[in-house]
Amino acid sequence: MTTSLWRHGDFMKLWAAQSISLIGTQITALALPLTAILLLHATPIEVGVLATMQYLPFLLFCLPAGAIVDRLPRIPLLVVTDLCRAVLLIAVPVFGWLGGLSLAVLYPIAFLVGGLTVFFDVGHQSYLPSIVAGDQLVDGNTKLNLTYSVAQLAGPGLGGVLVQAFTAPVAILVDAVSYVSSAGLLRLIRHRDVRTADEPRGKIVDPRELVSQTREGLRYVFRHAQIRPLAFATGISNFFYLFGMTGAIFTLYAVRELSLTPAQLGVVLLVGNVGAIAGSLIGGRLLRRWRFGPVMVTTVSAGAAATALMAVATPANAMVVLAIGILVGEIGVMVYNIGQISLRQAVTPLDMQGRMNATVRFVNWGPIPVGAFLGGLAGQELGLHAVLWIATVGNMLPAVPLLLSKVGRMRTMPAPLPEATGATGD
Repeated sequence: MTTSLWRHGDFMKLWAAQSISLIGTQITALALPLTAILLLHATPIEVGVLATMQYLPFLLFCLPAGAIVDRLPRIPLLVVTDLCRAVLLIAVPVFGWLGGLSLAVLYPIAFLVGGLTVFFDVGHQSYLPSIVAGDQLVDGNTKLNLTYSVAQLAGPGLGGVLVQAFTAPVAILVDAVSYVSSAGLLRLIRHRDVRTADEPRGKIVDPRELVSQTREGLRYVFRHAQIRPLAFATGISNFFYLFGMTGAIFTLYAVRELSLTPAQLGVVLLVGNVGAIAGSLIGGRLLRRWRFGPVMVTTVSAGAAATALMAVATPANAMVVLAIGILVGEIGVMVYNIGQISLRQAVTPLDMQGRMNATVRFVNWGPIPVGAFLGGLAGQELGLHAVLWIATVGNMLPAVPLLLSKVGRMRTMPAPLPEATGATGD
């Protein structure tokens, strides 16, 4: 009999660490572009390049990260990446106080933090199946996504207030503190990784073996009838929605086109991200009680409604319309993410989790820097409204890979493979 996750000490520490870290991350997600826009007077293309630098590491490092993560103890890896990100973010207010802050400083910091986030995210997502039982994966992912939702709710609102009151660089300092706190909690986890007998421990493979293991991850994902369409659908969504094309220009659009202050923008994100909490709370229930495939198809397409609402907003109704748009989009994102992450983890053997997650993250997040750059470029040449209408059409496309595969027709999520988890829930 599995233990309730509420009484699972190591899971609760992992959950708490993620919670603290994500709130800080969401503050920076607003504060970093506001630093460029308000302090450095960045143009649309410069804001697009900043977003590109944040997500370019997912394109460059995801594939080798999977092979590396599968061979390293994950808790030390997570702790080191947390602490390194904290040091990099502290540099932003320091440069600000010294009068040397510029886009030339923000770009490499965004890139390096993004690179560390690649390793953290792959390690974090690959670690969960080793500490919870197979029948706890959906519950565990629901709780982790709920935390992400709460962070999305509280982080931007707090970030807007901090930027308004103390400037954007000071808000970023709060994120640095959150990473240090997360590292401290992760160090308290007692569970050690479950490793296969033939898997070398404590060392990174040589380049040839790294290439070989990266290819294994690519083959596994692209030959898997369920994981492949999920990866493509998520990648298309990320290209057009809040991380990619839309995300690159959203803050600039809200501040310059709709005349919102940082505090007002924080309130918009605070209200809109209630949808993320709602999606996290109902996601597991929807996926269990309704047909799994149609729920996934519907929710992955919610971004189209969100960007359409953003495009029709005016300065007079901006706060209400933008909040509703984000609310609709976030409900869809959260329900879909609970389903796709749980399905991937359930059908993947434990010793392939890191490579699978890294390959999927490469397909999912690799398009983001391209979408962000093209969003900034299109915003510069065509205008910010045009970008939102392009994104609206694009956000209808993620459903296509699911509809053309068995995922779109699935009644229920398959039971986890016996070798897909390494814990009994104790």
